[in-house]
Amino acid sequence: MIQVTLIPGDGIGPEITEAVKAIFSAANVPLTWEEENAGQTTFDAVGELIPSTLIASLKKNKVALKGPITTPVGKGFKSINVQLRQMFDLYSNVRPAKTTKGIETRFENVNSVLFRENTEGLYSGLEIFDERLQIADSISRVTRVGCEKIVRAAFEFASKQGRQRVTAVHKANILKQAGALFLNVFREIAKEYPSIQADDIIIDNMCMQLVVKPEKFDVIVTTNLFGDILSDLCAGLVGGLGVVAGANIGDNMAIFEAVHGSAPDIAGKGIANPTALLRSAIMMLHHLDLKAEADRIEAALEATLVNKEECTGDLGGKASTMEFAQNIIAKL
Repeated sequence: MIQVTLIPGDGIGPEITEAVKAIFSAANVPLTWEEENAGQTTFDAVGELIPSTLIASLKKNKVALKGPITTPVGKGFKSINVQLRQMFDLYSNVRPAKTTKGIETRFENVNSVLFRENTEGLYSGLEIFDERLQIADSISRVTRVGCEKIVRAAFEFASKQGRQRVTAVHKANILKQAGALFLNVFREIAKEYPSIQADDIIIDNMCMQLVVKPEKFDVIVTTNLFGDILSDLCAGLVGGLGVVAGANIGDNMAIFEAVHGSAPDIAGKGIANPTALLRSAIMMLHHLDLKAEADRIEAALEATLVNKEECTGDLGGKASTMEFAQNIIAKL
């Protein structure tokens, strides 16, 4: 049995986590959960935002599934997600976006995977505030090593998955140093993969292209802030944050997570959609080389999504969180 750290999160996190656990149990997935939590609710209980027991569990298991955790806006503690990514050098944020039968969108044949650098750029935490002058500075720190890691991860994924194209997204026309460093590293590494088409596009043009012809993009790689924005844009193309998976991957650890928020307004009502966390868990199974189990659960999920009445309200149905889970289980 494989042991995996489980971080339920807060808000709707515990509810969608229970749904995923039920589906995995019914599918006889050969893993066990070691449950730890983080965030404000954990701080209230044990006095630590990221408890030492969670850190020890992650170091031991090296793989985790994480529900959403609330981050205060403009005040309070630094994002738990950002802290975990930087703490364990989870430099690669991977976000697939694929149209699915049964989920209505304006687009067809979208099948892209975005690789976002996860630890530096404008999210490096290098901020200065001059109280007297009321001036705030946020420094975008981009390193050659960081660029090399994320670009190589994108090309390696494309090579192993039989993908045809990798597109770098940047703003090197304006950001003459940070943007140029990322773009130059991309072009250097692209030469090592001659069978893969490599091109680049400026971020603003990319946003336009994605809402005009998103189906033409394959693997996308970019820096932290641009990737944060584009990943949500891509999610919007295929049904929204409630149906897409996410992963934070480093050389020695991987944390798979629901990329949507904690939705405190519907917490405890039993109506939350667990699809995003389930799809992240399916990504985790592939990471653990449990392909048969991953494919079986994914097939059951997709068979359920085409029947709206079996889905949660946000997908057009009337099922509760656990009823939706039971509908998936019935199709395993």
